Amino acid sequence: MPELPEVETVRRGLEPVLVGRSVARLEMRRADLRFSLPDMFASRLEGHDIQSLTRRAKYLIMSLDSGEDLVMHLGMTGRFTVIRDGVPQTPGDYVYDTGADPRHDHVVMHLSDGTRIVYNDPRRFGFMVMVPDHALAEHALFKGLGAEPLGNRWTAHYIATRARNKKVNLKAFLMDQRVVAGLGNIYVSEALHRAGLSPNRRASSLSNKRGEPTERAHRL
Repeated sequence: MPELPEVETVRRGLEPVLVGRSVARLEMRRADLRFSLPDMFASRLEGHDIQSLTRRAKYLIMSLDSGEDLVMHLGMTGRFTVIRDGVPQTPGDYVYDTGADPRHDHVVMHLSDGTRIVYNDPRRFGFMVMVPDHALAEHALFKGLGAEPLGNRWTAHYIATRARNKKVNLKAFLMDQRVVAGLGNIYVSEALHRAGLSPNRRASSLSNKRGEPTERAHRL
């Protein structure tokens, strides 16, 4: 299951390929992934310029000049391949090539410069939805998401405020997307190990009775 660092790696690999170009043609080789693909998907993308590619939690957000955003989630097995002049390139700096089976190439984006972006997903747990840019923050996927672990909101004070009087253990606390966005089992476990904190300790140990951060919160 890709977690925030993997999704951010994909974003950084795709950004220079996508941004500043337009979608010449969208090819859908099936009608659905985890959910149905958006209504009138091709016409909502074709002919529009890609203005930015950002990330929130584990979601990639491609903003168009139409005022709509394409939100993409990789699920468990989703991956993008960039094809330039017939040569496949995997975006980002990966150690292993998983050898995507072309039978699972479900969505192909043809860009204005001739580049193709192929979305491959054998288990089809990923999804793509279109959301008006002005409504993104209030969309069900994003409303209530917690702080980004690499953002300025993720401070000892924020942690203590959210952990105050919490009876769940630290691992469950950090796996809650309403507390910290984008982390899963692997990176929560790594963070707790590096901070020297037991995953079984109560989350409330990060806050004192006044709601101020403890030394453990600062370490985390």
